Order: sequence, then structure tokens, then C-alpha cells
Amino acid sequence: MRWENLRDDTATGQTALFEAPAAPVARGSGRAGLGAPPPGPVRAGQDGEPVSIEVRARSVINRVPGADPMFRWTVNPYRGCSHACVYCFARRTHEYLDLDSGRDFDTRILVKVNAGERLRAELARPSWRGEHIAMGTNTDPYQRAEGRYRLMPQIIRALSDAANPFSILTKGTLVLRDLDLLEQAARVTDVGMAFSVGSVDEAVWRTVEPGTPGPRARLDAVRRLTERGLGCSVLMAPILPGLTDSVEQIEETVAAVAEAGATRLTPVVLHLRPGAREWYRSWLHREHPRLLPLYRELYGRGSYAPESYQRIVTTAVREIAERYGLNRPGSARKPQHDAEPDAAAGGPDAQLSLDLAESGGR
Repeated sequence: MRWENLRDDTATGQTALFEAPAAPVARGSGRAGLGAPPPGPVRAGQDGEPVSIEVRARSVINRVPGADPMFRWTVNPYRGCSHACVYCFARRTHEYLDLDSGRDFDTRILVKVNAGERLRAELARPSWRGEHIAMGTNTDPYQRAEGRYRLMPQIIRALSDAANPFSILTKGTLVLRDLDLLEQAARVTDVGMAFSVGSVDEAVWRTVEPGTPGPRARLDAVRRLTERGLGCSVLMAPILPGLTDSVEQIEETVAAVAEAGATRLTPVVLHLRPGAREWYRSWLHREHPRLLPLYRELYGRGSYAPESYQRIVTTAVREIAERYGLNRPGSARKPQHDAEPDAAAGGPDAQLSLDLAESGGR
């Protein structure tokens, strides 16, 4: 595979990019549910237990493509994600590694063991202008592997020492381990914190996000971050048509977010890009076949649900959030991670469209 020469456990040893021996990686006890890969190349589509594949990255600050991205720079210490969210838009990125976007994405986790040292070196370059760096934009930096590899403390220290602004979006309650470091960083630079909590429906959570902490545990982490003076927003994402989009479910989730003390709530309706689209469809066929007609209607023409449906759902979230005191003007600085979908007020077809989503049943 294209990246095999970067592996840190190959028999050939160092690549030409790394002349000097690397410092040993500080690791936790155990392997966080991840085994070591077998000798030889890692091949796509293989069964077996989850493994961590250690690589030495050439660089870790990545520029976000596009003419006007929401943020320009990201750091992703991991590729693949053991959170195994069936809808994850990042699934297709595993295909760039010659792995598949389904089970390989969940179980073949690439670990950039030198992420901390590379970041420190890149932040020190004269050409680096100290721009905001977003984390959690592709795969979760606080997924299970982080319990073993402890890359985020190195990354946070490097950013803090450089007084470089950053934000973290996560579903991982392991972030609480680094509270002291985040507090220290917030004294010298802007630190944005956000959790992703699409719903507090535990029955849905167990099947759609099987490797993540439960939604109530995530909201408890929001509360603890807020209590420590680290304002934390919530991305209500994704809202799943026919599964978590009823008015009752939205209200239950918004109420729980407000109780946790979140600084802001931003709704995002499910989108299904290639890679995620196929994996989600197979899951839906297996778990909720009655919803297939609804999804064909909403996503039959592309990755995004119709704007009319998105507008109805996001407007409902915002109206309920306002009742609970969230998102009032001037209540909090808008975090870098908050993606505000266009959501004008719903027209006369609003209730009809919402009924369509609810008609799929639960």
C-alpha cells in the first residue's frame, strides 16, 4: 500500500525521512482494545480483531481544500475510527489508504506516533502564521486508541507553548483526562471545545454509534468542561431522518443539552457522502428496513436531504433551543467548529414535511 513505507513497525526500520532514531512513544497500559497487526502488508477487507497500525507521518498540519473552508488547518493524529459510527462522512478517506470504508475504517486504525513532535516542528517554522487549528474534523482524536498512545497531551502542549489557537470536536469522554492541559492552554490562546451529541435516544445510540461513550456521558463531560471554565458547545449531529427527528426527541435532546450547560447548540441533519452512504444503507437495510422508502425519497438525488426538510428540522431545533435559553444573541462566542447550515424559517409545507419524516415509524 502507498503508506507502508511509513510504518513504524516494519522490518526495514527507519525511512529516509527520519535519519535519527525516534524518541520512544509514551503509551498507556493495555492496547485500548486494539491488537498489533500481523507481519507483512495490511490488506483491505480482512476479517479479524481491531488493530493499530503505527506510522510516522511526514507532516501533521493539513490544509483544508476548498475556496472558502470553515477552517483552513487541521490536525488528525489518527486515520480510521473505532467509534464505528455508521454514518461517518470520513469513511471514504480510508479508501485513499487502499483500505475499505466499511469495517476497515472501524478496525484498521492508523496512528501517527510522531504527531506531537512533528506538530511542534511545524509550528516553529517561520512560514507558519499561527492560524487556528481544528481537531476532530475527520476522525476523533479521543477515540479508544488515544487511551494507549496519549498523543493529544503532546499536541495540546505543543499548541499551548506556541500560543496557537485551536479547537477540538469529539465524542470521547477521554478528553477529561486532559482538563488541566486544556485549562493551561486557554490561559494563553483561544481554545474551542465542542461535543457531538445527535440524540439522547439510547436505543438508537447503541446501534448507530456502537464504539462511542453514551450521549448522557458526553453531556456530563460538557458539564465538567463548563464547570472548569472551558465553555463547550454541542453539535446536534447528525439528526437522523425517521430515527431522531421527531419533535419529542428533539425536545428531549435540547433539554438535556441545556441542562449540561452548553454554551451553544448547532443542529446538523444527516448527510450521506459516498463511502458513508453505502455503509449506512446496508445498516439501514439490516436494522430499519421500513425506513428505506423514506431515505430513497430524501437522499435519492444526492448526499444531502432536500433543503426544505433540513430547514424544517433545524428551525424546530432552534425554536426549542431558544425556549431553553440556548443560542441567545451574545450568549457565547461562536466556536470554530459550529457549522451553521442555512435554515430560513419553514414555509407552509413545514408540518407536512415533518410528518413525512415521522411517517417512517420507530
